[in-house]
Amino acid sequence: MKYKRILLKLSGEALMGSKGFGIDQQRLMEYAHEIKSVYEAGCQVAIVIGGGNIFRGIQAEKGGMDRVHGDYMGMLATVINSMAIQSALEGLGVQTRLQSAIKMEQICEPFIRRKAVRHLEKGRVVIFGAGTGNPYFTTDTAGVLRAIEIEANVVLKGTRVDGIYTADPEKDKNATKYEKLSFKEAYEKNLNIMDMTAFTLCEENNLPIIVFDMNKKDNLKNLVVGEKIGTLVEV
Repeated sequence: MKYKRILLKLSGEALMGSKGFGIDQQRLMEYAHEIKSVYEAGCQVAIVIGGGNIFRGIQAEKGGMDRVHGDYMGMLATVINSMAIQSALEGLGVQTRLQSAIKMEQICEPFIRRKAVRHLEKGRVVIFGAGTGNPYFTTDTAGVLRAIEIEANVVLKGTRVDGIYTADPEKDKNATKYEKLSFKEAYEKNLNIMDMTAFTLCEENNLPIIVFDMNKKDNLKNLVVGEKIGTLVEV
C-alpha cells in the first residue's frame, strides 16, 4: 500500500448526486462503500466534507447576510454531511468517530489532535466536521490543516472529473489533463485546484495533493495502493 494514512476531501455538492439540493442517499452509499474498501485494505482514513449542498456562507453574503454569520451556518452544514457519512459507514460495519471544531457534545467529540491520531491507529475512520471552527476559511483549508496535524501521507481531493485540466473539461472539449504538476507550475498556470491558503499550506509542509474522480468505482482503492489515477501535485 502506497499511502498508509490519507485525508479524503469531499465537496458537499458531491453528495447531491442527481439532486439539486441536499443529500442523495444512493450517492452517499456509493461513497461509503468506496471508503469501506480502503478501510478494509488497512488504510487509515480521515475525511473532511464541505457543506455546499446545504448552505454556503459566501453566497449568503451576496444576499446581504453577515459573512461571519453565514460562515458559521456553513460549518453547521458540514456537520450534517459528516453525520450522514458517519451513519452510512457505520451501517456497513465501519467504526467511525466524528470530531467537530465547534463543540456539540451530544453528537460529536471536540477536535483533539492526539485523540484523532489514536482513533486512526485503532482502526477507526475519523471524520472532521465544522471546518476549522473559524469564519473566512474554506473546508479545503480545514482538510489540509487536519491532514498536516494527523501527519497524513496525502490529501485526496475527490471530484467529479478525473484530474486537473488546462481548462474546464465539462465546458472545453479541447482541455487536456495534467498527469503531474509541481506547486510552482500550478501557481504559474493559475490553476484553480484549492483555495490559496490550503494550497500554500500543502506546499510549505511538503504534503502532496491528488485530484481524482471519486464517482468512478474502485478509484479510491486503486489510488491508495499506488495506481496512477487523477493528477498529482507535489513539491
